[in-house]
Amino acid sequence: MAVVMKKADAATIAPHWHAHAKETQKFGTVIVDIPHPLSADVRAEMVGKLNQLLADSSTLRDMYKKHHWQVSGPTFYQLHLLFDKHYAEQVAIVDIVAERIQLLGGVSIAMGGHVAEMTRIPEAPKGRESVPVQISRLLEAHKLIMKESSDIAAAADKVGDDGTNDMVVGDVLRPNELQSWFLSEHLVDTPLILDRG
Repeated sequence: MAVVMKKADAATIAPHWHAHAKETQKFGTVIVDIPHPLSADVRAEMVGKLNQLLADSSTLRDMYKKHHWQVSGPTFYQLHLLFDKHYAEQVAIVDIVAERIQLLGGVSIAMGGHVAEMTRIPEAPKGRESVPVQISRLLEAHKLIMKESSDIAAAADKVGDDGTNDMVVGDVLRPNELQSWFLSEHLVDTPLILDRG
């Protein structure tokens, strides 16, 4: 038998799910007083660069999933699996970059609409594209992210931000280089049968 609780009793255990409040930290700012040896100005500079990298990496991640769903043709099976593998690797990269931003006292860009406003990667159409176009689009995005990563690594080295330098080289640049190589090999025009003539 169900028992109806008094309104006063129910209020103490009911979830408070209509919460609204001001932001606790504005995007584009860093917390000044945190236990980190880098100055707030240096951290703010790195957070700005890393948020751009995060927006571009998030776009590349989502492009991989789009192409995973929409790929077709004789290489469907191989590319369907490869695109999904690269997507999962990009998910990890996005998380690492976002956490570095938070660690530096910043606010990570997070929502799709905000990412779309900020990314430098051209928007892909909603519809399906041919495999060479999908791969070319992914390669252009990788090239942009690799250049961005190198620039951030150099800037981080210049200001003594060893953590950002290490992260961006080891966790962003190198995986993007490898993924780019795997993709570019699919565009090599190699015959399946040798001409013995």
